[in-house]
Amino acid sequence: MIEQQYWTPDEGWQIESAAKLDGKASLLLVFGAGHVLCDDARMNEVSARYPGTPMVGCSTSGEICGIRVRDDSLVVTALRFEHTGLKLVHETIADGGDSRAAGERLARSLPMRELVHVLVLSDGLKVNGSELARGLRESLPAGVAVTGGLAGDGTAFLHTLVIADRVPCEGVITAVGFYGKRLKVGFGSLGGWDSFGAERRITRSKGNVLYELDGRSALELYKKYLGEQYAGPADALLFPLMLRTGEEDFGLVRTVLAVNEDEQSMTFAGDMPEGGYARLMKANFDRLVDGAEEAARSSYEMLGSVEPELALLVSCVGRKLVLKQRVEEEVESVRGVLGRNAVLAGFYSYGEICPHGAITQCELHNQTMTITTFSER
Repeated sequence: MIEQQYWTPDEGWQIESAAKLDGKASLLLVFGAGHVLCDDARMNEVSARYPGTPMVGCSTSGEICGIRVRDDSLVVTALRFEHTGLKLVHETIADGGDSRAAGERLARSLPMRELVHVLVLSDGLKVNGSELARGLRESLPAGVAVTGGLAGDGTAFLHTLVIADRVPCEGVITAVGFYGKRLKVGFGSLGGWDSFGAERRITRSKGNVLYELDGRSALELYKKYLGEQYAGPADALLFPLMLRTGEEDFGLVRTVLAVNEDEQSMTFAGDMPEGGYARLMKANFDRLVDGAEEAARSSYEMLGSVEPELALLVSCVGRKLVLKQRVEEEVESVRGVLGRNAVLAGFYSYGEICPHGAITQCELHNQTMTITTFSER
């Protein structure tokens, strides 16, 4: 059973999806603007409505509730499972901390017996998302997929928060393990961006910090390509990079999180390994919406084409900036595939976590719509 409500400054608390849980839930998913998560009054209201219920969530770059996308709101989705067990774990990481090791510790904190899925919500600025994903997939049993995303902070890129059954904090990564054979989980992740320009070799980088492409300043090349369209990291979101490492035959999209003018460097949500290849990308509006629809279809088909009870949507802030007033079209396209009875909840992120098709069980993506569907049978 699922109960969903949202809060806005103008409307206060409103019911989106009603269920008679009577305050008795198994898990709360909470997504909201950072300043709303830091409002003790709002969070106390949530705790009072569902006393003693474990809570996970994060700050966002936009909140998804049903087919609406809002800013400066709070969305609370209460879940009650009848046949599924849960285990919550979390890690704290400092700036420049070992994200891979944090992922390994999270995975090893989860009991493996009957583990069917892992949901991860992570700080969006202090964590190297691709290293986190690597640590998780290397430490979990084969066949256990991981989905989730990196917390957002609008287009400010200053502070992101994660709720791990406690006060929202920076530098936190939380994971929820789902247990039991009655729970079915589907997932899908697709983008819809077009590559352009020459593919360039990464000649100097450190982790997720990119310094040089083809022996030239990466930031200088970025500015040259974008011209007047570039004014800072928020504009760079509109032009991500397609990364091809040579180790895999598929490409991953990487989003800019920060720019250092003094070092002429660019920090991305995931690794930019030396020897890899990068190519600029630009938005194609129709393909973005089509990508969201196809991600929904993939998750739906994994459930055996059964209408899910819950769909968790994690979409990139860059998509929101491109789609602007039409951002709800990608959410509506998901509704069209999953049916009217599925409860939709989620957020706009600094990175999405999902398997790459059948190739890997956990990968960091950027600029995608990532959907996880749940059905307890």
